Amino acid sequence: MLTTVPSLLAAIPSPSRNHIDIGPLTIHFYGVCIALGVVAAVVISSKRWERRGGDPDDIATIALWAVPAGVIGARAYHVATDWKTYEHNWVGALKITQGGLGIPGGILFGVLAGLVVVRYKKLPALDLLDVVAPALPVAQAIGRLGNWFNQELYGRPTKLPWGLHIDNPPAKYAGYHTFQPTFLYEAIWNLCLAGFLIWLDKKRVLRRGELFALYVLGYSLGRLWVESLRSDPASLIFGIRVNIWMSCIVAVVTAAVMIRNRLRDAPIAGMIEGAESEGYGSEELDAADDADSADPGDAVDTGDSADTADT
Repeated sequence: MLTTVPSLLAAIPSPSRNHIDIGPLTIHFYGVCIALGVVAAVVISSKRWERRGGDPDDIATIALWAVPAGVIGARAYHVATDWKTYEHNWVGALKITQGGLGIPGGILFGVLAGLVVVRYKKLPALDLLDVVAPALPVAQAIGRLGNWFNQELYGRPTKLPWGLHIDNPPAKYAGYHTFQPTFLYEAIWNLCLAGFLIWLDKKRVLRRGELFALYVLGYSLGRLWVESLRSDPASLIFGIRVNIWMSCIVAVVTAAVMIRNRLRDAPIAGMIEGAESEGYGSEELDAADDADSADPGDAVDTGDSADTADT
């Protein structure tokens, strides 16, 4: 008993259950965390867009389509990259409440769906991507808490004082009970990334679309080292986890796009050709996406002061 108590106090405890039953209704905490993350992203993005002179309702409209598409894409990515788990149980691929959302797929499908809405409403796509850039890692950080409730996505065994206590570890780790809390590492990384993006956005040194590109690059680099610590089963290519390959590819491609963009003459973020200082009018929003070739000296600052999200 004297040796057990200190060991438990020196570790992060895992929740004893991952759901709650209210009558016939079962509420999974994993889903609650995802929902809270979505709400946080919409609130942060709406405030940022409003500060740029946009209509905050635009964000809610985009989210109505982007969020469901993102969930579908995230699940599809997870199943595609971890297909062996469902090889003999394809019904399990539909049980999303048990965990298993691939963020790269969620970002891809969510952004594509959002861009369709943006194009339909004739809004400036690059500016809106920059608006949501800091909000997305905040949402991801909150969503990662769902992995804590499910006791999943942890790393290799560790004796570190912040090791995560797992009730029923895999058979190959039967002699261990504390593991690297990789979900927590990723959540902290994402919050730091969000804070960095907001700070950098205020400096007015980026061109339109670059803040979102930095988010993609920053997340990929974070996922790269976090993924290297994970111990759960995963599909491999040449002995390396698929998500490590994906993170490397996305990071390289994003960096290349940013370098190419820097070689072009593009306006600084938050400056739209012909925009009024008091905000974006409908005509300015319609013309914003064509402003990449505009002279930055002719642009007028719209007065965006991105808010720092307190999570």
